[in-house]
This record gives sequence, structure tokens and C-alpha cells, in this order.
Amino acid sequence: MNTTGDNILDKALPKIGEKSLFTKELEIALENKSVDFVVHSLKDLPTDLPSGLALGAILEREDPRDALILNKKWSGKTLATLPSGCVLGTSSLRRAAQLARNYPHLKVENIRGNLNTRLRKLDEDNTFFDGIILAVAGIVRMKWEDRISEYLEPGSMLYAVGQGALAVECRDGDRRIISLIEPLHHQATLMRIIAERAFLNTLGGGCSAPVAVCTEFQQGSVTMTGAVWSLDGKETLQEEMTRSLEAEENEVDCGGQEVGSGEPARKSIRHDASTYFGVHPGSIKTGHLQCARNLGINLAHELIARGALKIMSVAKQTINATP
Repeated sequence: MNTTGDNILDKALPKIGEKSLFTKELEIALENKSVDFVVHSLKDLPTDLPSGLALGAILEREDPRDALILNKKWSGKTLATLPSGCVLGTSSLRRAAQLARNYPHLKVENIRGNLNTRLRKLDEDNTFFDGIILAVAGIVRMKWEDRISEYLEPGSMLYAVGQGALAVECRDGDRRIISLIEPLHHQATLMRIIAERAFLNTLGGGCSAPVAVCTEFQQGSVTMTGAVWSLDGKETLQEEMTRSLEAEENEVDCGGQEVGSGEPARKSIRHDASTYFGVHPGSIKTGHLQCARNLGINLAHELIARGALKIMSVAKQTINATP
């Protein structure tokens, strides 16, 4: 099934002006019950889902990093060693801003199309591009690992919210389908994804402003790095925050039952998809989910206090003013 994002290839993604570029048609099929569930690349999904829909399962995350694929004439080169003026293709404002900041000797141009189309454009004899930046997970799914010239570590290229993970979307009230797909939930991935979606939702970002993350789940905590950039990469705000899973244990679940240490609960919370930015919580501990949610929200507020919304607003205004 083709989506709006698949069909409109003559505009940069932020210029199309819709949030659900790669999901709208699939969600309509869900709503009219033509299908029972759909599988998405999670990074394509807005943090606000249509009413009545939810993410019933988040599968184990693959490698969330980005990678550089070069035209064969530059075999052996990296971003740092490419000659000045080389042109890299990407449709992502996030990647473009970080490339501009960290590798100012390179040029960045928009490239659209599916992965096959982008690789073909790179390999053409008269190609305009010296390299392209793609998500490692997509490259692996296409079995193109041998074309990777450089894996881009989060220190130089933070990744998109949800990148590398697959999500199964369904109707929120369809208990039969939810019960079938809920066992696919991967706890460590789910914790990271909820933190990331909370962060993005609080900032109000999407593909219309450069926003990126790196999130790690360990036995007793979740650590998240989040950042925003100006379009040219010259302005950047970045923060890191860690939250202990134990910090949120003293909550109550949706049935009003106390969770955690036995001390009086601080507050009662809803325990459903609306609480976790479209993600159905399944059987994961309420306190752990709240930990991830609060981490993302608090990290976003740290950046907002430093001026993140102004940077993002200027980026959006610039995009809208560009022909």
C-alpha cells in the first residue's frame, strides 16, 4: 500500500506539511477494519496517533545508528576524510544539521525515494552525490551491509526517535488482536521508545525541525541524550539525563492497586496508550513505564528552558518560507 510520503517525491519531507506521511493510508485501513494490524518503522510514526488506534507491540530494536554509503570512487573514505565539497544526500533535517555542524567541509543535498532509488541515484555514472546517509537497520534489512563505508556513532550523529525499531499498530479496543501481539513487546526497547516519544511530544517536534536522541536501558536505570539544532547546525542544545527505575515504583496501576514498596501511593495514573504516547503498556510495570515517560518529559523541559522552542520555531519558519 503506497502512502503520501511514498507518492510525493518532488518535495523535501518537511515541505509536504503532513505529520503522518508514511502512515495515514495504513491507519485508514485499520479504522475501516480492512486490516487488523499494520507494521511500521517506528520512526515514521507521529507521537500523537489517531483516536482509537494504539501501538500494541514494540519489537526488539535493531541497530539505531546511521551509516554512510559512498560512491565506489571514494572507497575507503569516511566523513572526516572525504575531500572538501563532496555532496551527501539525505532527506532528514536531523542528519543535515549534524553533518553541517560536525563536517562543515561537506555539502548536503536533499534526496528522496525508497532505499533502492537512493542507492541507484548514488551509483549512477553521472551521479550528483558522493555519498548518502541511511539508517543502519534499513541497510541490514536490504542486506547491503557490504556497502557501509562508516557507522556513525551517536557522538557525531544522534539518531531519530524510534529509529531501528518496528511497531505493530492496531485498534486500541480490539482485545483479541492486542492479546495476540502484546507478547512481542520487548521491555528494554519499550522503555527507550516511551522515553523518546515523550521527549519528542513535549518538544512538539517531528520531521519539521532537527531533533535527535540516544537512549540506553540498563538494569536499574534509563539514560537519554536529547538535542535540537538550527537548520544550519550552528545552534545546538544538548542534554543528558538518567532516571532510576526505582524512583517511580511507588505508583498505582489502572485498577487502583498499589504498586511498589507498600508506602502510600503519591498519585493515581492512567495506565493506557494515551499515557504513553500511543504505546499500549502491556504487562510492563507501571513504575518502570512512568520512569521512562518522565525521563523524556523532563529532558525536553531542560532544553525548553534553554531556548529549544525558539530554535525549532525558527527552523519551521525557514522551511515554510522556502519555495
